[in-house]
Amino acid sequence: MNKIYKVAAVAAVVLTGFSSCIEEVTPQTGYVTEEQAAKAPNSFESFVAGLTNGLCGSFVYSPLNEYPWDYGYPSFFLTRDVMGQDIALDNDGDWYQTWYTCGTALGPHYAVCQLPMTYFYGWVKDCNTVISMYKSLNNPRDVETHGAGIAYALRAMFYTDIAQMYGTKAYTADPEALTSPLRTDENTSITHVARATNKDMFDFIIRDLDKAEEYLDGYVRSDVFTPDVSVVYGLKARAYLIMGEWENAETYAKKAQEGYTMMTDAEYTDRANGFNTPNGAWMFGCTFKSTDANITNNDGDSSWGAQMVIEVVGSGCGYAANYGYPKRMDAHLFSTIPATDVRRKVFVDPAIDEMSEEDQLTALAEYSDVPSGILFTASKSAQKTVGCLSVKFRPKNGEHNDQYKGFTVAVPMMRVEEMMLIEAEAAGMQEEARGQALLEAFAKKRDPNYTYGTHQEKYYSTSTTPLQDEIWWQRRVELWGEGFSMYDIKRQQRGIIRNYAGTNHVETYRWNMQETPQWMTHCFVQTESNYNNLLVPNPTPSHEAVDDPEYVW
Repeated sequence: MNKIYKVAAVAAVVLTGFSSCIEEVTPQTGYVTEEQAAKAPNSFESFVAGLTNGLCGSFVYSPLNEYPWDYGYPSFFLTRDVMGQDIALDNDGDWYQTWYTCGTALGPHYAVCQLPMTYFYGWVKDCNTVISMYKSLNNPRDVETHGAGIAYALRAMFYTDIAQMYGTKAYTADPEALTSPLRTDENTSITHVARATNKDMFDFIIRDLDKAEEYLDGYVRSDVFTPDVSVVYGLKARAYLIMGEWENAETYAKKAQEGYTMMTDAEYTDRANGFNTPNGAWMFGCTFKSTDANITNNDGDSSWGAQMVIEVVGSGCGYAANYGYPKRMDAHLFSTIPATDVRRKVFVDPAIDEMSEEDQLTALAEYSDVPSGILFTASKSAQKTVGCLSVKFRPKNGEHNDQYKGFTVAVPMMRVEEMMLIEAEAAGMQEEARGQALLEAFAKKRDPNYTYGTHQEKYYSTSTTPLQDEIWWQRRVELWGEGFSMYDIKRQQRGIIRNYAGTNHVETYRWNMQETPQWMTHCFVQTESNYNNLLVPNPTPSHEAVDDPEYVW
């Protein structure tokens, strides 16, 4: 049960003799023909269902190896978030250390570089298949039109992610900067596909979302695990935010909120259902099922729960709970959260580390039903402390002993709170007072004592307004661990700060960057360049493993 694998061995696997890895590169060779798809029993409905069923729960990158980060869409929340400063790892043996240490192992000659391409272009391929099948229908039924709408929405979502991961510059900085190749239902070429510019990519994304909005009109979904028109509005709000089209971003963020309610304090801190079960704030999500390979295989250790849930301590399994690899909130970010803010209650106060063990158990009971388990988790970690541990993501139904039950959680992919913050930023970029009023209304629901102007650290940014800085802090705290950290840094052209007095970041990776780190621009795996002769590669990331001088706040 004690499977403390060294990820460094995986990170260092070079794709030697690239022909041995070609079969893995499904974006280039894995297209299903329209004729093949159409002949399958109940083909269209099955393909549509597969679009959302395949978002998490299965080994996709390498099914035979069962890597602990090979579990779907939520895994990329962490690959991106650890690249900045808001998540601190405990040591460089964590399975996400490749992204945290941001070195050459993310370059085109290394296996890990292929991870996002395998997933995202595979998902795009599946969307292309559904859209192609739909276009071949003579008299589509409503269910088929709705299915095409789901495919258009998801393709737009995937390309929004791809554009931000591989894009060389923020849209607002340079609309002509390169993003990634566009492979569509009408263009599946693998040899002559140049990288789309920001403008071309987001024009395509908006066209897809226009189609999705049209085709999903009148569609009523059974749960939040399939997108409906409200999710389309949310995706449009995200896209227009990235593009700096403030009026459209505000309009769609506001439309997306209809029918949803912000999480209450009780829901935010719920020990049985907190951030593992959809509620009135969830707009879109995915869920791990008891029959998923990521749960049934490898003791459930290849799952979101194994990485983010620290309270399943009775099973002996889970990287976060039992193996010494929890994800912590950045110590400085925690220190800026007022005691009156409810969100502080899901991150453990470092002051508890200074208490006697008896007093620690009493204090930790304010966070968890298994306070001794939190101490155990801390004892297995490199830091040996409870400070800044996260209990935001709870085990399903408060299960603390059986990981096969505790890890079968749902994961939010879009919440109404994100839309509220987009609306505030977009409104404020048109009229500052209006944006400030929206922000204050939001913030006071989390902290009744909130005062505007208290969270405006720029992190070296010279392009943002004080209102944007304040909203960025809210996004960092509200959406911690939900995959937005890197995107916000790149979008607003910010630097990062990991080294300061009292930092909890790993030694030798305590870097302070005045500009957006180059490692946040993902590389294309070498096999992509081998096949696609129009591809312009991104440079291999590198950074000397030496701490920068401490930043003084």
